[in-house]
Amino acid sequence: MVFAWSGRLLIALLILLVGWWLARRVAMAVQRVLARAGADPLLGHFLYNLVLVLLLAVVVTGALDRIGVPTASLLAALGAAGLAIGLALQGSLSHLAAGVLLMVFRPFRVGQYVEIAGVGGTVQDVSLMHTRLLTPDNREVVLPNGKVAGDAIVNYSARGTRRLDLVVGIGYGDDIGKAIAVVRELLGAEPRVLADPPADVAVMQLADSSVNLAIRPWVKSGEYWSVQTTLLRAIKERFDAQGISIPVPRREVVLHVARDASALANGASNPSPPKPSP
Repeated sequence: MVFAWSGRLLIALLILLVGWWLARRVAMAVQRVLARAGADPLLGHFLYNLVLVLLLAVVVTGALDRIGVPTASLLAALGAAGLAIGLALQGSLSHLAAGVLLMVFRPFRVGQYVEIAGVGGTVQDVSLMHTRLLTPDNREVVLPNGKVAGDAIVNYSARGTRRLDLVVGIGYGDDIGKAIAVVRELLGAEPRVLADPPADVAVMQLADSSVNLAIRPWVKSGEYWSVQTTLLRAIKERFDAQGISIPVPRREVVLHVARDASALANGASNPSPPKPSP
């Protein structure tokens, strides 16, 4: 009896040792594959721990079963506990799953400028639970990964180039051809404006008080804001020098005085004499 029990215990310990070694090897292999694929190191570390824990659970269950411990009830208890924990952490687990998906599919990377759920900023960090953005006015925004993965993601840095969409109005009495020529000259003199694809300058709209020109040059994504401010100032100064007006909206208010109101006003200015009392 003692020898039989000792033999089962020895086999269980052997299962634990060999299983631990195999579990680590498999988990390390998964981590190496992700590293070679260029995955985020945080994702590799997370999956390493996840695979290791799952395999060790199988190994421990096998070892306990070998020494005669009833594992059916143990597995049922662990399953019930896992279900309860899963329901309690439903929101957190959804963020965790979304974080894994973000690291696998990589819709954006650290350092890129994105807009998520109406918030625009530079990506600072992507963890398993949250994504941190830094806004242009130096505010840090922390978004749960469940919201990030479930909302529209606009990546302004993914393509390397962006198109400026400027709208400048000129007066109806100004020469449209002259204004377009001035704008094209300014675009050609700006070294940060890309030659390919070529810039587009055309009449966009005949508005109430102006003829609106659409100015659409292409620039590198990192130079978007600086080129925009430079071009707007240059266009304003060159239009002033060339006598091209940039009108502002005007509204004309016409007051109509009712005829009864005029009569009442005239009666108030020339009051009739009071009637004599009897």
